[in-house]
Parts: sequence; C-alpha cells; structure tokens
Amino acid sequence: MTMARLKVTQVRSEIGAKHNQRESLRSLGLKRINDVVVKEDRPEIRGMIFAVNHLVKVEEVE
Repeated sequence: MTMARLKVTQVRSEIGAKHNQRESLRSLGLKRINDVVVKEDRPEIRGMIFAVNHLVKVEEVE
C-alpha cells in the first residue's frame, strides 16, 4: 500500500505574506508562481499547506 501524494502548485506570490508562510513555501520547495512539487501526504506536509492554503492549489495524485 502506497501513501497518497499531493501535487502542490504555487498560484499566488509570497510578497506580503507573513514570515512563517514564506518559510512554509520554502520548506515545501516552492520558489515562484507556477512552481509544482509532489509531496507525500503526511501530517507535517498538510500543516505547511494549511499555513499557505491561500497561496497554493492542492491536488491529490496517485
């Protein structure tokens, strides 16, 4: 059984975002608008996504 994976796309700029939100984007590996990363669906990843959910789009991939 494999873990679900999340495709995270940055859709808005980090300019004007709070410091912790910028750090969450960095930790996710997102540097600019339209950057895409695929991450394992784990609680710590979900937490980072929750902190920046207004800046990113999330899709589940297999």
